[in-house]
Amino acid sequence: MLLREIEKLALYLDAAPETRQRLTPEHLAVVGAGISDDDIQPLVEALARPQPSEVIAAQSALTDALVQVALAAAIHLHPIPNPTEAERIAVLGVGGYGRGEMAPHSDVDLLFLTPWKITPWAESVIETMLYILWDLKLKVGHSSRTVKDCIRLGREDITIRTALLEHRFIGGHAPLAAELDAKLWSDLFKNSGPEFIEAKLAERAERHKRQGGQRYVLEPNVKEGKGGLRDLQTLYWIGKYLHRVPSSEGLVAAGLLSREEFDTFARAEDFLWAARCHLHYVTARRHRCLDLRPAVEVASRMGYRDSAGRRAVEHFMQDYFRQATRVGELTRIFLTELEARHAKREASLFGIFKRTKQVKPGYKLVQGRIDVIDPKAFLADKLNLLRVFEEALRTGYLLHPNIMRLLAANLDLIDEDMRDDPEARRIFLDLLLKHGNPERSLRRMNELGVLAAFIPEFEPIVAMMQFNVYHHYTVDEHIIQTISCLAQIERGELVEELPVASGILNEGVNRRVIYVALLLHDIGKGRPEDHSILGAQMARRIAPRLGLDAGGMRNGRMAGALSPPHVRHGAKARYRRPPHRA
Repeated sequence: MLLREIEKLALYLDAAPETRQRLTPEHLAVVGAGISDDDIQPLVEALARPQPSEVIAAQSALTDALVQVALAAAIHLHPIPNPTEAERIAVLGVGGYGRGEMAPHSDVDLLFLTPWKITPWAESVIETMLYILWDLKLKVGHSSRTVKDCIRLGREDITIRTALLEHRFIGGHAPLAAELDAKLWSDLFKNSGPEFIEAKLAERAERHKRQGGQRYVLEPNVKEGKGGLRDLQTLYWIGKYLHRVPSSEGLVAAGLLSREEFDTFARAEDFLWAARCHLHYVTARRHRCLDLRPAVEVASRMGYRDSAGRRAVEHFMQDYFRQATRVGELTRIFLTELEARHAKREASLFGIFKRTKQVKPGYKLVQGRIDVIDPKAFLADKLNLLRVFEEALRTGYLLHPNIMRLLAANLDLIDEDMRDDPEARRIFLDLLLKHGNPERSLRRMNELGVLAAFIPEFEPIVAMMQFNVYHHYTVDEHIIQTISCLAQIERGELVEELPVASGILNEGVNRRVIYVALLLHDIGKGRPEDHSILGAQMARRIAPRLGLDAGGMRNGRMAGALSPPHVRHGAKARYRRPPHRA
């Protein structure tokens, strides 16, 4: 039945055979949607485009051909009648090129492998090859080593070890490349998994720190940023190092990801590779950041169009940040599974004296994270989808990926009845007001989709970027950081920086109103209307659902009334001329 429906859609689109092969069940929605030919044309164009995996593989294959021709030409130009065993050379790709994945302007990383110390003949061949490749305008990174050199340097430098992990034979003396492969797995990679994992996670943390430590920034780095390609590649490297998986799909067989999680991995990887390739084409160079100007062109090339009062680039960036969020979720799941397999048990004496906070009945601690004892019993009371965040704040423990999966798979339980439940309101407001750290629960609820399920009006602004120099974060991240700042003021942590605001809060304000007002102050964004006016109207409707109706609609009106002024104050701050100083 499914195949017939796909064929039906393909015929309806009058698609070419190669386009027809790319149709997926997700495209079936257009069959019954009754949409016009104008609306369906972008889908036809998208399906007809080469897939990112095809582009990066083709780029690598074309580079293989150039390297092989350059090697053959170099050997022809430096003939040797009776070569000795020392006069052998193998050319290998390492790093991304070795993995067979190249963006249009990526470097070509080559390893010239010789049996022993490099001979004058091998030196001449390498030099000639490099000149040929440089004349072809390729950016070549290269090293000349023996097998012993590779093992020694790989032990000393984790970056070299990672590059060698993805070595691939390109041309020359194949037995030499096979010898390197055998030695790497027997002498370097074997029994060093924990060391490699620790090094790669430390490297990842440092990389995120260099990129600002935030996923939702104005001009994200597609390759190195938080939630970018390098995070996905790190998962694959660890899986390959531990289990020798031939591709990222092998993470499923290794038990590190489920099939559904790998599908999420593949979709995120395809999206990020597409963005990176288009970025290279637009800038005509190796470029990693989605800067303001090239991002507009990348969005257009990827088929995004202006709609619903928002620019195409804003729709594109929203999809980008949602994919980056999914990469973060996959990373948590992957690393927790690794921890379960490789973590050492604490010494029993230490365990006796270590004090831990007890979790409530129905929960258990797994590797220091909250999990549920019985998923069916947990889901029997849908208020538990909120209570678990309250338990995490109360105890200070993180949520285990098992419970994250459970929450994400059962968001449909958060329905109108639950939203109108007074106990649900109480739990949600306590998350904002009671525990002193609302940012932590709000961010996790947002990433898992719980926040948008409980407040449906919040969904359009999740991962929504306003593409201008005044907004450095996505709308939802801005809201969460604003609430975090308010909590810091309440805790007395910003007295020196914000003495006036700290004094006002010390004198006493209606905390419920101000927290809800901050949560809703940008709720109207992403629509054609003036977001401050629309947001005020929406806040007046949403506030009673959150319990701000004790005094009629007075508190709801107060929350809504705070929306328009924040826009005026911001505009005044941005455009006010600084005082002239002599």
